[in-house]
Amino acid sequence: MALDDLKSAIPDYAKDLKLNLGSVIGNSDLPQQQLWGTVLACAIASRSPKVLRELEPEAKANLSPEAYTAAKSAAAIMAMNNVFYRTRHLLSDPEYGNLRAGLRMNVIGNPGVDKVDFELWSLAVSAINGCGMCLDSHEQVLRKAGVERETVQEAVKIAAVLQAVGATLDAEAALAE
Repeated sequence: MALDDLKSAIPDYAKDLKLNLGSVIGNSDLPQQQLWGTVLACAIASRSPKVLRELEPEAKANLSPEAYTAAKSAAAIMAMNNVFYRTRHLLSDPEYGNLRAGLRMNVIGNPGVDKVDFELWSLAVSAINGCGMCLDSHEQVLRKAGVERETVQEAVKIAAVLQAVGATLDAEAALAE
């Protein structure tokens, strides 16, 4: 199992990450599609080749082809949107917020899966990419759709753990060179 391989690669000094990885994936209360879509989108967003290589096959096996594509789409579109909207937020000139974005993001309106799932994946990727505007926007959509705070937090926990595992494993690989 790829998850076990990933856990065994985590060094002893990061034992908490190993335990958390097993917990956020192995003991998640999220439905399978939400769980594995979040895992896939966050593995991509983590930018860690090892995390992505280890978790992608299991995500693909647990997702429909439509959900697999939508999770990858969430990672892709949020990679763009998080930079754009985070920059708008960080610039001191509020007039940038009045300018037309002019960026195509049709997949958000028609992701090919349940809108709630896509929003959850987008929120998790936004957590990794650190865009407060996108986090607020996706959280509000999810809450208006009746999603509980615990579900939102579950997705953010997956994002946090996968990001940390990727950073740790990539650092170890760099130090071993």
